[in-house]
Amino acid sequence: MCDRLAEIAQTISSNFEQADRARDQGLALHREVIRESSLAIRAIHRLDFELAERHLEKARLTLGKATGLLAGHPCVHHGGFLQDAQKEYAEARCTYAVVRDLPIPTPAELEVEHAPYLNGLAESVGELRRHILDLIRRGEVSSCERLLGWMDDIYYVLISIDFPDAITRGLRRSTDVARGCLEKTRGDLTTHLGHLQLEQSIQTLRAQMQH
Repeated sequence: MCDRLAEIAQTISSNFEQADRARDQGLALHREVIRESSLAIRAIHRLDFELAERHLEKARLTLGKATGLLAGHPCVHHGGFLQDAQKEYAEARCTYAVVRDLPIPTPAELEVEHAPYLNGLAESVGELRRHILDLIRRGEVSSCERLLGWMDDIYYVLISIDFPDAITRGLRRSTDVARGCLEKTRGDLTTHLGHLQLEQSIQTLRAQMQH
């Protein structure tokens, strides 16, 4: 092998070795971001917002490390797992904002790419459905209409993004799932409010009959 070709091969191998190390480290950080984001969502549903904030901050810092680590390795950066971590983080942040009635964060504020952000926003619809069902079970329906309104708004934003899946990373499927969650939740809430109204009417009638 000529010296020039050997030098080329050595340069390429060195670059691949660096990319491979960055990938291994990035995968570990990716798993940590997903774990912290999941724990944040669990804390949100338990109404432990202080704990949720701590997990969200850990996820933010870890995601920043992963992004910086992979910045010099485009082939690994765009491999998919970093975007999955961004999606889970965006889902947790958007869920937190809506439940707490805070301004919805932007992709720039979260420092995530647009496609993962939109897919995370879509998945937050499922978490909002879960939160509404928890409120119904606890008999706390005062916030349900507001949360349902957010689910509706998110869905209509998602269907306005009409681009190929190669660009949106499967947003169409996520949007379809969000639509199913929205329709089921609207039906569940309507049924529950109807039952409450019926019970109130019966109680009013009984009170009138007793007088």
